[in-house]
Amino acid sequence: MRTLVLALLASLALSATAQTDQQRLARVLIEQPEETQQRYYFRHPLQTLNFFEIEPGMTVVEALPGDGWYSKILIDYLGSEGQLVGVDYALDMFPKFGFFSEERIKAKETWVADWTKQANGWRGDDSAEISAFVFGSMPESARNSADRILFIRAMHNLARFEKDGGYMTTALSNAFDVLKSGGIMGVVQHEARPERDDKFASGARGYLKKHYVIAQAEAAGFKYIGESDINRNEADIPGVDEMVWRLPPNLSTSREDPRLRLRMMSVGESNRMTLKFRKP
Repeated sequence: MRTLVLALLASLALSATAQTDQQRLARVLIEQPEETQQRYYFRHPLQTLNFFEIEPGMTVVEALPGDGWYSKILIDYLGSEGQLVGVDYALDMFPKFGFFSEERIKAKETWVADWTKQANGWRGDDSAEISAFVFGSMPESARNSADRILFIRAMHNLARFEKDGGYMTTALSNAFDVLKSGGIMGVVQHEARPERDDKFASGARGYLKKHYVIAQAEAAGFKYIGESDINRNEADIPGVDEMVWRLPPNLSTSREDPRLRLRMMSVGESNRMTLKFRKP
């Protein structure tokens, strides 16, 4: 891992001398725990955040922040002049998964307060302010407040349940409304290959097609700016009955099969589209 970190610093050598924000991002990435750094090879946080034009001092909204893999990087990179806003799925979406316990669903009722408290525990002396809301319940005060909104591996379930509640439509409407004019929406999403049928790419297996994501974003009012191949993984070729969670870090189908686990580890994390949109 030290070799990977040194390679990261070497790649910054030219830009770091000219841009203090790059120096800051390099420092933040190097200071992350080893477990986080092990994912850099597949998640490319340096290149991804640069592609989305994120800078210290911005207000950034992060959809489905979870346990904070990206949040912990963003909090320190944005700095004390910045703000990080976490957003979770709508409460009534969770029972649709079919595997959440009643207790866990009940706990989601206090997610805004709970996640805000948790994320404040990740802050240091020079870290972003923290707040949160839930899709479908965006506070009016948040309208036109953000510079960036990120959907990093967060769209597949919105698409999966779109026909049963309009969750993708609502999330993208909130995304459009929360951004300032000229603000950027960044998407990193498990990508289904174009030849796969639409049923496979419904989101239920974690994968979506690029044309679907672009069409949904444009219907919400966004302008498609372009894409990057920084998070592609051509080794990810799922079978017709396979899902993205067979791959690391989940390895959900190989926990009792060491040989299959090694095979999934050799594939690595999923093939991902990286798309950029702008609010006019």
